[in-house]
Amino acid sequence: MTDTKDKKREKLGILCCTAGATSWGLSGTCSEALFSQYPVDTTWVTAVRMTSAGIILLFLAFAKHSLNLKELGKDKKGLIEIVLFAIAGLALCQYAYLSAIKWTNSGTATVIQNLSIVFIAVYVCLTTRTAPDKRTVFCIILALFGVWLLATGGKPGNMELTPRGLFWGLMAGIGAASYSLLSRAPVKHRGSIPVSGMGMFIGGIALSLIAQSWRIPAGLDGRAMLYMAVIVLLGTVGAFTLFLQGIALVGPVKAALLSCLEPLTAATLSVVWLHSSFSPTDLIGFACILATVVLMR
Repeated sequence: MTDTKDKKREKLGILCCTAGATSWGLSGTCSEALFSQYPVDTTWVTAVRMTSAGIILLFLAFAKHSLNLKELGKDKKGLIEIVLFAIAGLALCQYAYLSAIKWTNSGTATVIQNLSIVFIAVYVCLTTRTAPDKRTVFCIILALFGVWLLATGGKPGNMELTPRGLFWGLMAGIGAASYSLLSRAPVKHRGSIPVSGMGMFIGGIALSLIAQSWRIPAGLDGRAMLYMAVIVLLGTVGAFTLFLQGIALVGPVKAALLSCLEPLTAATLSVVWLHSSFSPTDLIGFACILATVVLMR
């Protein structure tokens, strides 16, 4: 009886992780479609995405009574941690990722963002003053080789990606690493949904003041609003909630492996739907980076 329950639990967890990862991939492709079809600014899209998702996640947190604002107001250290997570973690990660999509495509941007695990490994080695082991060194070299293939097409002196595309792709990886590192302390004390909700909302408000997100860009129609709805509801709130549930059911190791479906989904949809093209060299570069992710996790 216990084995049957465990199998059902594992199947449900795999389903949740798969749905969450593919939702993230679909969201990235919708972002690519939005940028290619409408004259919208990255800051405006990021601000609307984060603010809307933050409001929804905070509503869920209040509904579950998992967020106490009075208690949080008395915790100055906790507030500072959440603000840092919101600005240097979430806002940087979200803005850089969407910028990378705008200057490359959803598949390439998502794969390069997965370099975050390499940046985390380097950060840990530097802060603990310990030398990386052989596997970490191999993974770093493999990841750098993958990025070189994507950037140059395997031809020294050549540049396949635009400098902006490569820059924002790497910044997306740094942002994702920063997001992971800065989230640990606040999530440990207050839970993932309340912290993510506050982080999204704070970061979204900060970007809204810059982008003046209350001013809707000219030329946006119903299809553009549908893209935004998918980006916010499915690709942010839905994917996040599903993946967290999946982690709780199957554990972080299997969830990490299933997260590789995100770049695969984004790349596949980019080719099938938006007619992006990837050379054999690009695919080898993708494989190198994704192999790095699997080996290091």
